[in-house]
Amino acid sequence: MALEIKGLQRVFKIRKGSSEIELADPDNSLSPNEVMDFYSMTYPELTTASVHGPECEDDSVVYRFKTTIGTKG
Repeated sequence: MALEIKGLQRVFKIRKGSSEIELADPDNSLSPNEVMDFYSMTYPELTTASVHGPECEDDSVVYRFKTTIGTKG
C-alpha cells in the first residue's frame, strides 16, 4: 500500500450577526490576509478586520476574520 499525502483544506469564516458564514478558499497560493482583501469587496466590514488562526477542525484549517467595528473595550 502506497502512502498518500493530502494537504488540509483552508476554510475562512466570518461572523455576520448571530450566524457564522463559511467562505471558500479562492486560491491556495494567497496568504490569509490576501484572501481577506479578496472578500472585502463582498463583505466591506473585512476592511477593518483581522485574521485569527489557524485552527484545525475536522479535515480543514480554519481562519476566522474578526471585525472590530461595534465592540467596546
